[in-house]
Amino acid sequence: MQEKQKKSALWRQIRKYGLIVLGSFIYGFSFQAFLFPNSIVSGGVTGIAMILNAFTRWPIGMMVIVMNVPLFLIAWRHFGPDFLISSLVGMALSSVFVDLFALTGLVLTNDPLLASVIGGVIKGLGLGLIYYYGATTGGIDIVVKLLRMRFMQLNFGTIMLILDAAIILAYALIIKNYDSAMYSVITMFVVTKVIDLVLYGLDMSCVCHIISEKSADITRELTSGHVHRGVTILEGKGAYSHKQKHVILCVIKRSQIPELRRTLRDLDENAFVIITDAKNVFGRGFENIAEVR
Repeated sequence: MQEKQKKSALWRQIRKYGLIVLGSFIYGFSFQAFLFPNSIVSGGVTGIAMILNAFTRWPIGMMVIVMNVPLFLIAWRHFGPDFLISSLVGMALSSVFVDLFALTGLVLTNDPLLASVIGGVIKGLGLGLIYYYGATTGGIDIVVKLLRMRFMQLNFGTIMLILDAAIILAYALIIKNYDSAMYSVITMFVVTKVIDLVLYGLDMSCVCHIISEKSADITRELTSGHVHRGVTILEGKGAYSHKQKHVILCVIKRSQIPELRRTLRDLDENAFVIITDAKNVFGRGFENIAEVR
């Protein structure tokens, strides 16, 4: 039994670092085949390296590694070794692949709009594979994590967006290439969407809170009707009416929202319903947490 667990843990590590290598390869390919030849700026440390490259012609991958060294030394005191080791692998490999692809001179398009969209899709795929196993490409991700420790009121995405936007603006002002900066915004949007797709999948789930005078009928229909989902009943109290109310909590697939609407329309048109996205749901009828990598 113990031997089987060791083999399973070893296989998970092989799969983890194998996908980090693959993600780094895809990232390097997208950068040199689409983004860099069309002066489309990446955010973070890579964007800073692109600005320096315009004046020095030093290899971008090498500069990324050099700038990441002090960041990793600082972060070593604050984050666990597993995060840092996997991020170090992701940072080093992505930087190496960037420089290796630069040697090939491979450029697949000179159309900046095509490059920003297609390159963004491919870059998002590569980064998504790296992020999927808790790794990063270093640089700005570490800076954001450190800032979050000091400014807890700001979320990760907000800080990342501010820093990336500042680097793109700096590129536009220093290099005097405003078109590239605007195309870079398109790439940032596409990359973010593809990363979410890789991390959370197409079929996202939704959390529903339903408040109705006919909660018993709605509960019966949700559990045994076409929606056929588990339901939890929460006890609530109206702040204005002071009446005790049942709040129905239900998690459904996004594709089941039309069926839920039809059910509520037929049973209680006056029901109060809140539907929000749930990026990860584990349990019966959804993803098995034991299989999460």
